[in-house]
Amino acid sequence: MLSRTADHLFWMSRYMERAENTARMLDVNYQTALLPQSAAVSELGWRGLLSISELSGDFARRYGDVTAATVMTYMVRDERNPSSIWSCLRAARENARAVRGALTTEVWETTNQTWLEFNRLLRDGLLERDPSALFEWVKFRSHLSRGVQVGTMLQDEALHFVRIGTFLERADNTARLLDVKFHAVESDFYGAADDRDQEYDFYHWAAILRSVSGFEVYRKVYRNVIQSDKVAELLILRPDMPRSLAACTQEVEVNLKLVANDHSSETLRRAGRLHADLEYGRIDEILATGLHAYLTQFLDRVNELGAGISRDFLVAV
Repeated sequence: MLSRTADHLFWMSRYMERAENTARMLDVNYQTALLPQSAAVSELGWRGLLSISELSGDFARRYGDVTAATVMTYMVRDERNPSSIWSCLRAARENARAVRGALTTEVWETTNQTWLEFNRLLRDGLLERDPSALFEWVKFRSHLSRGVQVGTMLQDEALHFVRIGTFLERADNTARLLDVKFHAVESDFYGAADDRDQEYDFYHWAAILRSVSGFEVYRKVYRNVIQSDKVAELLILRPDMPRSLAACTQEVEVNLKLVANDHSSETLRRAGRLHADLEYGRIDEILATGLHAYLTQFLDRVNELGAGISRDFLVAV
């Protein structure tokens, strides 16, 4: 496969996944902001969302005060924000258009229709009228896109690069979400918390789980009250949790093996080692050494892996 084609497929799927993840985080913040809380606590939640995407500086220069309305405008429809849902869906559509011949008709039409319909919904004022409905629509369209890809595309290199892009992006976003949200918790993992802290923590952990469609999964797996260490274990080490770091790195490794070439042995080794560290890791060891340090290192390794994939497959030599 031409490196240019692989590049467009890779980024098409990454941008679609990024749009979904942004919608998930915005929806959870919006729902959490409706709970009884002070304005300062609500603002911290929106600041945390900007921090996840490393966009705090750009937002501050252009918008100033952090409010629910300004952050949602910036993260949903701002054309100058490369990480806004608008920008991601546009980029996904443009990458798909560039490799129209490598896609099935269903995949192209789904991607194109998503872009056109999203703009119509914005013009109709759905973001201002019912933000949650818009976020659910974005999530649904992303799910539909992945389903159409798996259900209609030949299982060849084109689909493998689509899957690599999807799960590399998902791993990056899950790690960022965990890092920022765990830092926002006011009570200590192992320290005593009063009733007020415990109530705050419950809603906080529930919001994190819902942002990755993990609330029901947590109840099924642990059958217990929500505990911070169990949330971390579910979203880092559980291979049967679709959005966990372990599940994402496994998918990246599997698909990299299927497209391996003479130049990719080092990239494949990095992917395998990253997956193995998660497969055989233990949450008590991760928490003992520091969750922030662990996730920071994980993000660095994901970035290195992405750079290796670009070097070996996506950039013409």
